[in-house]
Amino acid sequence: MAKPADTRTAGRKSAPKATRSAAETEKIRAALAARRDELRAEYDRTLSEITELQRDRLTDSAGDDQADTGTKTFEREQEISLANSILERITQVERALERLDEGGYGWCERCGNPIPVERLAAFPSATLCVTCKQLAERR
Repeated sequence: MAKPADTRTAGRKSAPKATRSAAETEKIRAALAARRDELRAEYDRTLSEITELQRDRLTDSAGDDQADTGTKTFEREQEISLANSILERITQVERALERLDEGGYGWCERCGNPIPVERLAAFPSATLCVTCKQLAERR
């Protein structure tokens, strides 16, 4: 799978970035770190459940027909997909923490404009403003 081009500097306007206070930065950092920790706990629980279900399936598979085997395979793939989704969200939050440290948190990676506070409140790890996100989804 090809890696997308680095958009952090491409097309960025030189909008002056307002500085946030140390207290605001720490509040954001604490909220992001708490979310990351929640997601890691959820990921660990999910992996534990997958392992336990796999163990149960191995001991309880005698006499399974093709439909049973297919159902178990489908369920396992769903569980793994859920775990991967949680892992992706962890990565997004960690990236937001990196951006906070670098001073780029709250600024669109594509155009350099500020990301609205409402968007960051709803999706704290957002890296694109609403306009750039809409353009990216159309592609």
